[in-house]
Order: sequence, then C-alpha cells, then structure tokens
Amino acid sequence: MSELSRTPLYDLHVELGAKMVPFAGYNMPVQYPLGVMKEHLFCRANAGLFDVSHMGQVILRGADYSDVARAFEGLVPMDVLGLGLNRQRYGFFTNDAGGIEDDLMFANRGDHLFVVVNAACKVADIARMKAGLSGVEVIEVTDRALLALQGPKAERVLEALAPGAAEMRFMDVATLSWNGVDLWVSRSGYTGEDGYEISVPNANAADLARALLASDDVEPIGLGARDSLRLEAGLCLYGNDIDATTTPVEAALTWGIQKARRTGGDRAGGFPGAEQILREMAEGATRKRVGLRPEGRAPMRAGTLLYADESSDQTIGKVTSGAFGPSIEGPMSMGYVDKDQSATGTRIFADVRGKRMPAEVVAMPFLPANFKR
Repeated sequence: MSELSRTPLYDLHVELGAKMVPFAGYNMPVQYPLGVMKEHLFCRANAGLFDVSHMGQVILRGADYSDVARAFEGLVPMDVLGLGLNRQRYGFFTNDAGGIEDDLMFANRGDHLFVVVNAACKVADIARMKAGLSGVEVIEVTDRALLALQGPKAERVLEALAPGAAEMRFMDVATLSWNGVDLWVSRSGYTGEDGYEISVPNANAADLARALLASDDVEPIGLGARDSLRLEAGLCLYGNDIDATTTPVEAALTWGIQKARRTGGDRAGGFPGAEQILREMAEGATRKRVGLRPEGRAPMRAGTLLYADESSDQTIGKVTSGAFGPSIEGPMSMGYVDKDQSATGTRIFADVRGKRMPAEVVAMPFLPANFKR
C-alpha cells in the first residue's frame, strides 16, 4: 500500500485529538473527542469546520472564459457558457454510456473556470480534462488547502474575519481578504446548511483554521459527521450513490442539466453519453434513486438488498448509503429501486441480517436545506 498523503492541517488534527483514518489516499480525521453525534448536531446548530483539502482544485484557462466554457461543455451536460460571473454550479463528468465519472463544482471566476473534484477521482479527472479540452490550460492547484465552514452561524463567524462574506448568496464565489491573504470563497457546501468553502494558501491554512476555531460557535468536524450530514441533506457520495454505471436520470440529478443542454435547447447534447441521457430524460429510466425511512431504529446500510414484499426472492434494488440521522432522530437510507417501486409512500422490505424489515420510500432531503438564497 502506498503511503497516505497528509493535508496541510494534519498536525492540527492530531493536536485536536482527532482519530485519523485512511480516506481517498489521505490520512483524514474521522472524528474528534466531541464524537460523531455531537459533531453532527453542533454543525446543525452552530458552525462546523471541515478539512476538505484532499479534494482536487483545478484552474482552466484559455483565450477567454467563453472559449473555456464551450470546451468544458464537451465533457459535462451543464450550461457552462451561461453561468454568470462569480457564480458556481454543480456538475458531473459523464462517459459514453451515460454514467457519471465524478461529480464536481465549477465556478466562473472571470478569466478562468475554477473546478473542484473529488479526491479519489482527481487524477483521472485531471487526465480527462487535459485530454478533452483542446486549447485550454489545465492547472492543478497544489499550493492551496480547502476548508468548509458549515452551519447557521458560519456567516457571522467568517464575516468577522473576512468582510464581504455576509453579502454573498448561495453559490456566489468571491475573493476575500484575511490578514492580507487572498481567500477564494464560495457560499456552498455539502451538509444542507448555509456555509462556505474556502481555498487558502497552504502556508496560511492552519492559522486560518485556528482563527475560525477560536470562536465558541465553531468546532472541528470529521468524516463521520460529514457523512451523516450530507445523507440527511439527500446528497450523493461519489462511489456509493453514484458511479460510472449510474446515469443522471437514475440518480435523480437531472435538475443539474440546464435547459440549454437538453433536447431542444440552444446547445443540446454534445457531451459524453448524451444520446442515452437525453433518451432517459424523455422516456424515463428503469430504476431510480430514492430516500428510505426504515421502520424502527436500526439503519439499513450500504449493500442491503431490497424486496417488494416479505417473501419474494426477486430483488428490486439495493441501499447505497444508510445511517442514523441525529437531526431527524431516526434511521435513513438512500438507494436504487425499480421504477415501479419508486413512488413516494411505497412500502418495501430490506434484508437485514436475514430478516425482512419494512421501509417507506420518502422524498429527499430528509431534513430541509438551510441555504441562503
């Protein structure tokens, strides 16, 4: 096994008493002494600080933004050309079969496109961009860490350090100043809460983290609570809930494909797997990602097989993520089921340790989002 990489905040995690685990090739904090349950609830009520420096940060630069945007639209089914200045959008790379190779965030920063990709996929993603973006310079950013400050008190905390944060709307991006350091900030995150993602030079990352943690309203949050927070928010984890065999239609992510790229749009198609994806958008897919609320208190975890009734031998799907939701005070899962079993309110059964346990198909998110629109 190759040696695990460390983020610029590794020493701080150890100092704070974090339990470190391997994740996507990095040594990452799974929890702190507060514990996963309390970390989760603290983030929902106050503000949590996450180290997401393992993710890939990439700058795409060309003759002008429109050239870069048009080239990038050849790799993703999103409207990149129509993205406003200093605005960010969710997207995903697709393959020729219509599957999702990775999900990502991209921002129009005027003279370049700024892209953030998942840690486990960043090598492949950068190679994909270098091969597929003719005339575009693909620059991996390796000298900056990435922090996420999430929760209802995130605005007040960051505004005190970097004025201008409070003026930002959900999915805005801006360069803010802190102690003479340029912070690349987006008002976004992956918890369902209001908050920010902050790109900061490696040399200043620990000092910024300490400045944020100096507030009584901020606690460090590990991977454990990060997972339960994103699941309550109904958000996919790449490699679990979406992968190269999952289409955006099956994953219920067609909200991320703007009108311009759909059938009849100004720039319809032209991305990998367009024929399959656009056909499924018109005709439907054979399976669908759904939310599940198990009866009782036991979570139905990833890999659990799903059935239409208590006695059938024929599976109708599988759980891809499952955990206990601290904020909803009960178990929650998401997974894929046959189209005929995907309607909200449908009662299905899961095989939990050899017993058929009932669950109800429910709408997601499990907890309403708290974004600042």
